[in-house]
Amino acid sequence: MPKIEVNEGVFYYLAGCKWNNKEELEEALVCAKAELDMDPWLADKENSSPTEERTLKIELNDTNRPDLWGTAGCARQLRVYNGGKIPEYNFFSRPGDVKKPNRKVKVQTSVKQVRPYLSGFIACGKTITDPILRDIIQTQEKLAWNYGRKRRSISMGIYRISRISWPIIYKGADPDSVSFTPLQWDTPLTLREILKQHPKGKEFAFIQEHEPVHPLLTDSKDFILSYPPIINSNDLGAVQVGDSEIFVELTGTDFASITLAASIVACDLADNGFTIEPVEIEYEFDTPFGRNIVMPFYFQEPVFCPLSRVEKFLGESLNADECVLALARMGVKAEKAADREKGSADQEICSGVRAWPPEYRNDFLHAADIVEDIMIGRSLDSFKPQRPADATVGRLLPITLFSRQVKELLIGMGYQEMIYNYLGSRKDLIENMRPKTQNSGESSDGDKTIRIFNPMTENYEYVRDSIIASLMISESISGHSVYPHKIFEVGKIAYLNDSENYRCSTRQYAGFLHAGTDANFNTAAGELQTVFYYLAREYDVEETDDRRFIAGRAASILYQGKKIGVFGEIHPEALENRGVTVPCTAGEIDLDVLMQF
Repeated sequence: MPKIEVNEGVFYYLAGCKWNNKEELEEALVCAKAELDMDPWLADKENSSPTEERTLKIELNDTNRPDLWGTAGCARQLRVYNGGKIPEYNFFSRPGDVKKPNRKVKVQTSVKQVRPYLSGFIACGKTITDPILRDIIQTQEKLAWNYGRKRRSISMGIYRISRISWPIIYKGADPDSVSFTPLQWDTPLTLREILKQHPKGKEFAFIQEHEPVHPLLTDSKDFILSYPPIINSNDLGAVQVGDSEIFVELTGTDFASITLAASIVACDLADNGFTIEPVEIEYEFDTPFGRNIVMPFYFQEPVFCPLSRVEKFLGESLNADECVLALARMGVKAEKAADREKGSADQEICSGVRAWPPEYRNDFLHAADIVEDIMIGRSLDSFKPQRPADATVGRLLPITLFSRQVKELLIGMGYQEMIYNYLGSRKDLIENMRPKTQNSGESSDGDKTIRIFNPMTENYEYVRDSIIASLMISESISGHSVYPHKIFEVGKIAYLNDSENYRCSTRQYAGFLHAGTDANFNTAAGELQTVFYYLAREYDVEETDDRRFIAGRAASILYQGKKIGVFGEIHPEALENRGVTVPCTAGEIDLDVLMQF
């Protein structure tokens, strides 16, 4: 979960309140679904620093509220919840507005296929202090890393306006012919050289290195502002304490994401006392909201929530006035309304509330999201606890009992149980296991792996469709241990399946791996025979062309005529990809099918 560090004095000032101990502050943080990562009062007993120098470490327990990942955003939620007014941000444009600001950014077609969207604005009228600069940098990092998928879909840059010649140009460039001096560097480098030599270039090279054209931000005199999403220039992109007029830009691959991120930063700076001046973004190609858009831009749609939905989810009957009041404490403007709930099978008009997401939020996807804010806004303590009215008898599912039987059997055979994450990286789950083609997203047996559309990090981007890949991760870091190694896991896998309602299947699998000089097809076949013997099941095998295994030394497992698994000797290339230096055999079995007689 995201963690932020905030200056205690600035946080209290923006929140409009001061808390005297950990308990009081943690109670206040409930409305932001947050908690203290450490007790600042306990840590400060030995070193009594003034409030202006102390730091609060806050952990956010919700990832769909990126507006809370900064000092101003988190403080805003506490301030409004405790009776403060809902802030008015009059610098936002809306669809249909005709106002045109003086400053403009031109987005050329050459960048469309690489990183097409840009949002930006100007913040001025206040001197940047050290706490404010630190908070801007922290917000930049949190938005780009967590919400922006490690800068892949969102990156942010800030620049001194005094040296910029407008309009700004956002375009595609040849990575080998364009050069500039990057931030914290002494000599010019080409874009390609930045990816190979500069620390930030090396860290984020994976985003751009495969592209023939790279994004570039320049002013009208062709002076370079930055190389998004990698690094700012050391000239126009070096903002310091004492600056009072800056240009903030965000680039990315998703229009809604960069627009929301820009709105969050603009609202945070406005709360800190800056004046926000809009900037017109002029595209040479079509976008979801046309070719000329004034940023910051409010694009969210209102959401209607029936009172019947509130009662169903919360267990209490609330009237519309109570709902509106609760939403106001969460910073959400709402009104009593009669409408149809979007997406509901029941299309009758009913009483409820219509809520407009604040400019810095875009997490109202369903009426359930409105109910959640009503619940928090009313206060969790206001709901009376109730004992369950129905008497039930708990029992384990048949697949759980069968899985335990398989676990006990494998442990008796000398295997050690492992537990893994169900999510992993493309490299771990696909590339290292020799997919059918290097550029495909297919697993070895042909089923497409499930990819997370907007993962928090590339290390958790894919849902595993095999346990063998997980077992190989353990073996790759176990070369120092005495051989042989025998490990197993019983757990879930998932894969795309068009015949299912949700186009995917989730199965309970048992996977096992044996590493050592004695690991070969015959030993794997013997282990498999032992498993089926003690489970009182009959099985057959047939040759398989699974690329994870050595050809001719692997077989599919058939049960009642169905393919339920595979086993064999791991291919040397898959071993080499993982740095494994001894032979390995592995296999996996679908327990959901095997459980059936």
